[in-house]
Amino acid sequence: MFELNYDYLESKAVQDVLDSQWLTMGERTIAFEQQFSHMLNHQEIQCVFVSNCTAALYMAVLALGLKKGDEVIIPSLTFVADLNATLMAGAKPVLADCNSLDNWNISAETIEKCIGPKTKAVMVVHFAGYPCDMDPIIELCKKHKLFLIEDVAHAPGATYKGRVCGTMGDIGCFSFFSNKNLSMGEGGMLSTRNPELHQTLKHIRSHGMSSLTLDRHKGRTISYDVIRTGLNFRSDEIHAALGLVQLAKLENSNKLRASITDYYRLKLNSIERIKVPFGDLKNTLSSYHILPVILDKRINRINLINTLKESGIQSSIHYPSFHQFSAFKRLNLNPTPIADDISERELTLPLYPGLSFEGVDLVVNTIHSSLKTP
Repeated sequence: MFELNYDYLESKAVQDVLDSQWLTMGERTIAFEQQFSHMLNHQEIQCVFVSNCTAALYMAVLALGLKKGDEVIIPSLTFVADLNATLMAGAKPVLADCNSLDNWNISAETIEKCIGPKTKAVMVVHFAGYPCDMDPIIELCKKHKLFLIEDVAHAPGATYKGRVCGTMGDIGCFSFFSNKNLSMGEGGMLSTRNPELHQTLKHIRSHGMSSLTLDRHKGRTISYDVIRTGLNFRSDEIHAALGLVQLAKLENSNKLRASITDYYRLKLNSIERIKVPFGDLKNTLSSYHILPVILDKRINRINLINTLKESGIQSSIHYPSFHQFSAFKRLNLNPTPIADDISERELTLPLYPGLSFEGVDLVVNTIHSSLKTP
């Protein structure tokens, strides 16, 4: 139960790229980076378009010089990419617990408990599109001289006290996966106000090379130097073209998500055994990426998922606890009781711009019926 927010504009954009016969990073990539920077509403921000958000996170860790022996504080309730990016760079992840059962983001208080002599960076996630309380986190990072990475995969267009998410840390990392607010199948973006970091990220993206294929095609250079080590994290013109169209739709799409979320909250208020988090965040504007709920402990989540599936309703879990994954048992990750409790009881309901109120009614009525069944 999910539909892309696509129409003829995306089709035309792709066809235009094919007609141009230039597929690798080119003028559309440059335009997408510039337009994305404009969306962030910060004159000093520069962007780097890459293959996906996981690549962006890994590049951010590399660009900040984090290495073996360094510790990075990451949220305990997030996708595995944050943990993997940290580990792949050789650093050690330390988990910060959720703020509460209503606010699932990490906070300055939960971060501070994790800071030690080896801590070098903090990675925050604006879960479900709801911004973290950033001012205390920024002050904490300044106090301890820690880098701040924003994982903005859920929150393109979200704001905190008028500042756009992805502009408040040293580096912001965005996702354009199929189910994201800005949907391109794959793709990611990095944002930074630091010119040196911007140049480093561009080098890491493409083998550490001093110039791109487009530069040589345009006659701006004949050859290239290799400035530093890097890999191939490039995207392409087709994804950039899709991104330009989706970016133009983002503000309206987020407004549609907001109205659908409000309607969900209204309808779900009648079900005492299900709670919708993030009900009282002040000075923020969410991007309303997903609709997460927390189930009463008496509800069998698997049975509810199957009941919804029988009615053609897709649901999912955001996210299983890191402590459950086989690959991470050897890490002896620190305990995070609030996040683990949420992971055991969380369920994500359908949310996308084209979802009708009748569709929401179907979801909520199906849940009602399921909970009444012995």
